[in-house]
Amino acid sequence: MPKWEAGLICIAINIVLVTVLFKIINFFDFKIRQKIVKEEANSPLIRFMPIIMKLIKAVIIFIAFTGFLQSQGYSVSSILAGFGIGGIAVGMAAKDALANIFGSFEILSDHVYKVGDYVKVNGIEGYVEDINIRSTKIRDLDNFLISVPNNIAANVIVTNVSRAKKRFLNITFGVTYSTDNEKLKLAQAILKDVATAHKEINNEFTVAIHDLGDSSVNIRFRGYVKSGSYDKFLRVRGEFLSQIIEKYRAEGIEFAFPTRSVYIESASGEN
Repeated sequence: MPKWEAGLICIAINIVLVTVLFKIINFFDFKIRQKIVKEEANSPLIRFMPIIMKLIKAVIIFIAFTGFLQSQGYSVSSILAGFGIGGIAVGMAAKDALANIFGSFEILSDHVYKVGDYVKVNGIEGYVEDINIRSTKIRDLDNFLISVPNNIAANVIVTNVSRAKKRFLNITFGVTYSTDNEKLKLAQAILKDVATAHKEINNEFTVAIHDLGDSSVNIRFRGYVKSGSYDKFLRVRGEFLSQIIEKYRAEGIEFAFPTRSVYIESASGEN
């Protein structure tokens, strides 16, 4: 068989194999996209799927091309060596970009956070506005938009506040030392009653006299707000405090404030 005919047959076989493999890749691409959308409709991972699939297809084309050259008697080892040297140079130049891409995959595949979550990342705190190939965009509480490279976000401790199922409510109420024993008991009973009646406060809480401060008897309330939302936490905490203040004042229970007693010892002497 002439060499050119063998070459044409080899090309035809490679085209068929590449076409079949591309169809298989497209099938898996479709299924993976469906699964991602089902789990999270607006998942940023959808953006990365075309990149991943193009990389896989490029590798297949490269393998088919080098296989064809090998069948035609060309030295594939020298070609691979050239690609290896070029790949090292490109890798050194683009190592940060590659690190960010792999960081993106790690963040999204591990479900560390998603758009809309309130997070703390590397000392930055705010709402996630966007996750792209290079970075995560966070809108902090000062309304500044901060870009965090994904290779950093993937290698630091990330606190996803939005994933909290409940939030800790820890408040100390200081009442004056002149408060009698009955009112001290009443002060604790009011805390229990208000917490029990509030539908957003978990019924598992603790109320007790915590310590004796410089100018107050300190009663500690420790419990949980049922929601992990910070906005709801602030609202519930504010409602709880308002009701306690109102009921304490109605019962004549006085809140303490810093005071200092000064004793002056008079000295008498004879002239």
